[in-house]
Order: sequence, then C-alpha cells, then structure tokens
Amino acid sequence: MTDRYAVIGNPVGHSLSPRIHAAFAERTRQDMEYGRLEAPTNGFARAAGEFLGAGGRGLNVTLPFKLDAWRWVDSHDEAAAASGAVNTIVVDGNVNRGCNTDGIGLTRDLAGNLGWNLDGARTLLLGAGGAAQGVIGSLMRAGATLTVANRTKSRAESLAARFGIENAGLDEVDVGWDLVVNATSASVAGIGGLVDPGVVADSRCYDMFYALDSPTPFCAWATGHGAKAVSGGLGMLIEQAAEAFFLWRGVRPETAGITALLRSDA
Repeated sequence: MTDRYAVIGNPVGHSLSPRIHAAFAERTRQDMEYGRLEAPTNGFARAAGEFLGAGGRGLNVTLPFKLDAWRWVDSHDEAAAASGAVNTIVVDGNVNRGCNTDGIGLTRDLAGNLGWNLDGARTLLLGAGGAAQGVIGSLMRAGATLTVANRTKSRAESLAARFGIENAGLDEVDVGWDLVVNATSASVAGIGGLVDPGVVADSRCYDMFYALDSPTPFCAWATGHGAKAVSGGLGMLIEQAAEAFFLWRGVRPETAGITALLRSDA
C-alpha cells in the first residue's frame, strides 16, 4: 500500500514540498505520495488528527502551525524539545513524534551549499516566532554567536533567555554583522526592510523565505543596501525536506540538482 504524507499549513497552495518529496521518492524508489493539507488557522489539531487517523504516515508543518504542532504531538525529538517548534511529525506506532529539521536544513545550506563560515560568525537573527526558534540550536552548535531581534522586544527577550543569547528590538540593532538571517514572514508580505540599512552593509544576508525566479524582498533590499552576498531559503527548504524524508523512510536522499529541477518546473 502506498504511504501517504503531506505538508500542513495556511496558506499551503504555493508549497514546493510535494515536488521535492516526489523527486526524493523517485530517486530512492520509495512507494509514497505527498500532498498539501490546508487547515483553518484555528484548526490544526483537527486537520492533523484526521489525516494521520486515516492512515497518513507523517506530516511536514509550515506556517502558522509550528508551535501548534509542538503542543499537539505526543513526544519530541531533541531538536524540537529544545526549540519549542515542530516542522515534521513522524508516526511511531500509536505515537505522533514531533521533530524539527529546520535548523539542520539551514546550517547545511549555509555551510555546505553556500560555503558561508558559521564558526565564530557574529549572527543577527530577525524574528522570534516558530521559524526562529527552530534554527537557534543548530546555529549555536555550528559556532555562530547569536543575537535575536524582534519588533516586540519582550518576545526577543524571552527567546534569548531560553538559549542564553543576546537580544534587541528591531530599532535597536547595531551594525557589523557577519551574517543576518531573516526568520520573519515579512518577505511573504512583500516587505524587505526590517532594520536600519546599515545593519546589512558588508554582511551576508539569508532569507528563510524563498522564491524560485527572483530575489526575495528581503534579499533585494539587502543587496540594495550593500550586502556582501544574499540567498533565499530554497536550499534550506530542500535540505530540511531531505532530513524529514530520512526520518520517515530511513533513506537519505541526494539533494544535488533539486534546485534546478524546481526552477525548470516553474
């Protein structure tokens, strides 16, 4: 019987995850299908429960449900427990296990694909929601020196206290960063500038949001204000998907060539 998986979010119609996992399944000869599951913003638990209760074997979780998923699952892996956010649900018998592959996806893209050094890098993380929470641990393990900044400073303070890192409001951020990572949803809304333009000058800038055929609003804004290099989050999406695939299927797919495949489909 073909195993069923899906990505759950709102909105989710734009998601590239079904194409990515179809390519992984083809490369590794796995009998599975992967779809999209759009849930009402207050309906994560019902939608996830119905899908898995009907025989679904796992879920990827995207905005705005990563914190809802953390509360809903029966257990957590180390990354999810540390971050307080879940982006992958693995069915282990009668137990729905919450995992987080965002952090490893980000660091594999930054260090492995882009060749950006993280060890000792003075790193500014913009945002304090589920996306930011999911990557802090991996960035710290890679050696980055982190400061988290958020529009609502109290949220940055709370998150920073959990991980023992520095924090600031968006209007308080200083300059001189090696790496600036946008973990907010600003690019989804077409907004690029979140901080003073001097913050990104001479820095490498990474947007966890992605676009196939053009720079994201954050990347375009950073380029216009002197960023040393920029990248959207397509590579992170692919790398975190590969880790989720491994958790579900026990097979680690090759990620080389997936970016070109997605762009050729667009």
